[in-house]
Amino acid sequence: MEEKNKLAFGRLNYILMLAGILVLAVGFFIMTLDTEPYGLGFMGITLGPLVVLAGFGIELFAILVKDKSQK
Repeated sequence: MEEKNKLAFGRLNYILMLAGILVLAVGFFIMTLDTEPYGLGFMGITLGPLVVLAGFGIELFAILVKDKSQK
């Protein structure tokens, strides 16, 4: 008989999601460290957004990856 209380994601998915959230938070924090007016320096315009984009990429990968322990 099939279990009805299975979660939509496996353990690997949740670990990757937490890692993505952490990377997103670091990216937004990097943007706040910019000392240029209105955040127009390297950290606010280039580095921070690239890290945030990587965080969203990790989140997308976490949603799409199939956990091998879950069948």
